[in-house]
Amino acid sequence: MAQGTHDFVPDPRNDAILINVNGALVPRAEASVSVFDSGFMLGDGVWEGIRVHRGRMAFLDQHLDRLWEGAKAIAMDIGISREALERRLYDTIDANRMDACHIRLMVTRGIRSTPYQDPRVIVSPATIVIIAEHKDPLPATVEKGLSLFTVHVRRGDPAVQDPKLNSHSKLNCITACIQAAQAGADEGLMLDPHGFVATCNSTHFFIVRKGEVWTSTGDYCLGGITRGNVIRICRDNGIAVHERNFSLTDVYGADEAFVTGTFAGVVPAHTIDGRKLTEGRGPMVERLQGLYRALIEADIAARGRP
Repeated sequence: MAQGTHDFVPDPRNDAILINVNGALVPRAEASVSVFDSGFMLGDGVWEGIRVHRGRMAFLDQHLDRLWEGAKAIAMDIGISREALERRLYDTIDANRMDACHIRLMVTRGIRSTPYQDPRVIVSPATIVIIAEHKDPLPATVEKGLSLFTVHVRRGDPAVQDPKLNSHSKLNCITACIQAAQAGADEGLMLDPHGFVATCNSTHFFIVRKGEVWTSTGDYCLGGITRGNVIRICRDNGIAVHERNFSLTDVYGADEAFVTGTFAGVVPAHTIDGRKLTEGRGPMVERLQGLYRALIEADIAARGRP
């Protein structure tokens, strides 16, 4: 059975969680949005995934910066201040008595008067939904890693649909995920329009060659929070790191590979297109996992809360 980076340890407490819908805390079974909501109808909105450790949200400023930048790029008014949204996030985890969890924060343009793409038919403020779940990555995923399969679906040109936007419109990534799963892999490795390695369908991709860490230029992938933090910890700890174009030939000859994401952090990729690079996590991945955990601890230790 394939184990993707977002597979998690089941927790029966999630059956009874309260979900925040526009500021109201609603039982999971009753939480809903309108069929005229922009997110449901057209994928019109932006979102963030946020990890909570010891009652604090890690890298919250970075996540909210990206959320507001994405909303501004699509001319969407979130409708409340950053401070009010932060309070709403903490209200949600407090109501669920959560000390550690995973949050999905979703903001859509709001309710439309009719099924049509023009934002001028919006008749409500933005819809803001916060789902906080008791959710931890599988230990085997973090320790042993995943297999990747290079898919035919490419990361698009920014003039078509800019991959920098963390939008609700994820069909490009979903079709990549489907192809990888049907090939028996855990996740899809995606190329850019020029044939260079770009990213994975739900995580960012790195390789290790001769003690150096390589990742893509970032031109054709989301500005990942974990990706950026891994680049930062490499630079802070004397590990050579490069954002550059590289091909599948470079990948197949790599010493190690790994993926990054908010949910599972740093995860080894042991096999790519049937080529086994490592049996599990290699020495660089193990080191980066430790440095990333330390960075999370430093961030939450420095963070207050409303």
